[in-house]
Amino acid sequence: MMLNNLAEAKNALDLIIKKSRVHLYKPIQIAEILYYARTQSTLNINLADLETYRNRSKKWRDIICMQFLGRVSTSSAKFQDNLFEENAMPPRLLSILGRENIQQKGVVEAYIYQAFEEKHLQLENALNYCLTSSTDTFKLNVFLHQFWLQAGLKRSLDKIFEIVVYSLFEVLTTSINVKIDIYYDPNKIAILNEFKTFSDKVLNLTALENRKTLDAHFHRVGVTNAADRGLDMYANFGSVVQIKHLSLDKDLAENIVTSITANKIIIVCKKAEKEVINSLLSQIGWQTRIQSIVTIDEITEWYDKALTGQFSDLLGKNIINALSREIKAEFPSVGSNDFQLFKINRGYDSLKNEYWKIA
Repeated sequence: MMLNNLAEAKNALDLIIKKSRVHLYKPIQIAEILYYARTQSTLNINLADLETYRNRSKKWRDIICMQFLGRVSTSSAKFQDNLFEENAMPPRLLSILGRENIQQKGVVEAYIYQAFEEKHLQLENALNYCLTSSTDTFKLNVFLHQFWLQAGLKRSLDKIFEIVVYSLFEVLTTSINVKIDIYYDPNKIAILNEFKTFSDKVLNLTALENRKTLDAHFHRVGVTNAADRGLDMYANFGSVVQIKHLSLDKDLAENIVTSITANKIIIVCKKAEKEVINSLLSQIGWQTRIQSIVTIDEITEWYDKALTGQFSDLLGKNIINALSREIKAEFPSVGSNDFQLFKINRGYDSLKNEYWKIA
């Protein structure tokens, strides 16, 4: 019976790991709960009593995430607490893992961090593909297929595709040397003088300096809630970008349009279903809010031109470098030796367990 209970608990853990993105926030939280329950008896953690670790475990998780990811979960408190619901890792199953973890000297913790390491090794392979490819050998489809084909990375495909789009948009925009002129109406100088501190600090314009020129750039919004459907990128010339690596359907299109307040929305998606979009925009009268719809086919075509076309010497290497830089920024643990030291300090490197496949 005990073995059956352990199998149920392990299956629940495996499902959470499988569903997690590369950052593995929820599995790491489980690992840290088990670690503190095993090593810190003065904390009086009772794995059967959720309130003895529900809130504290978020801080424990965040310490690890900041160390190896450089960021923490920004999901809502409700989404984070879903971890302990019956269909995820309820206290009754966590208690079973806790007993096994203590008996086996941290083997469940090691199992979780082994999964974390495996996913990040796959990411490192993707990064190495960028670093070792030339403009002639880099193929966008080959790069993306690494994430489609590897279960450990597929959940992070949307973030990788965001990096792919950003790298292309930013390099093309800066290479074309797009400029933005900002100026004010001289007839409104009285208002500007009345709000001098505002114009100085916010607009960076004065009565003597009524115009400035900026370089055009795209910016990624950064880490967002996994359930967030807000914008992914924005340009300092007014456009915002929503990126979806999945096909566009009516519900998704409606959510994109209604969740962004900007009036120059660029949608990047796997398949631009023109009829769906036009139908939706006609219903709500927001046709003018969509600046354009860009398909993945077009992104691939632009990559091919940038890497092998007549301007490949100018564009190709810069795009590959941008991809590599953004992957490192998004997943800072890739290529890091700190994680190996962490495993040694915790004693995970000396564990062996056939059931948990720890060699």
